[in-house]
Amino acid sequence: MDNMSNTRFIALYHHLIKQYSANSTFREMEVASVLLIYYKFVLANGPLARKMQKQQLYNLFLVLFDINDRLITERILLTITTDAKYIDPLAWLNLLEIFMSTDLRVRMKFAFSVYNASGSGYLNRELIIQKVERFFDGQDEDEINELRSDMVDFLFLKFDLDKDGQISFDEYAEVVSKQPALLEFLGQCLPTNSGNFLIAHCANIYSFIDRLEI
Repeated sequence: MDNMSNTRFIALYHHLIKQYSANSTFREMEVASVLLIYYKFVLANGPLARKMQKQQLYNLFLVLFDINDRLITERILLTITTDAKYIDPLAWLNLLEIFMSTDLRVRMKFAFSVYNASGSGYLNRELIIQKVERFFDGQDEDEINELRSDMVDFLFLKFDLDKDGQISFDEYAEVVSKQPALLEFLGQCLPTNSGNFLIAHCANIYSFIDRLEI
């Protein structure tokens, strides 16, 4: 960026950098680096632009985050913002901090909120069926339906600990705490470790690089 763009960046984000880093796992320099990436996307929208467009973030999910399920991406965006078109800088910072977090509890809360499209706090059978439908495809419809039904039954057997026909966050968290591999049991909503490693390098999040296992 030229000197004018750098000056504008500092003027726009100086206070946010200070405020966010004070209560963040990111260092101040890392917050600035993450926001600098955000600002470059804003600049791509024209001289009067103030925010990143959602479509830009969709592209990032495909290229950098390696999350290619459109429905999951839409749910992730609804989790971080209610704006129909734009991503503000705070939502961008919050998303990157969740993605880079090594705290299983933080990651569980995020994944569950993405899956819980109704906002009810529970994953019911209808919702699980909708998610599982995308996992199977083929020409034999009867066989596919049977596989889907078996998968739904298995997931409820695994997660519905009190057998009330719903999966609560506490039930989900209890299972995932013992078996972290089940964190994204209804579809990928977080970058892979290798994806996080790439994000850390691209965004100069050096404090996280040593923590990530490839």
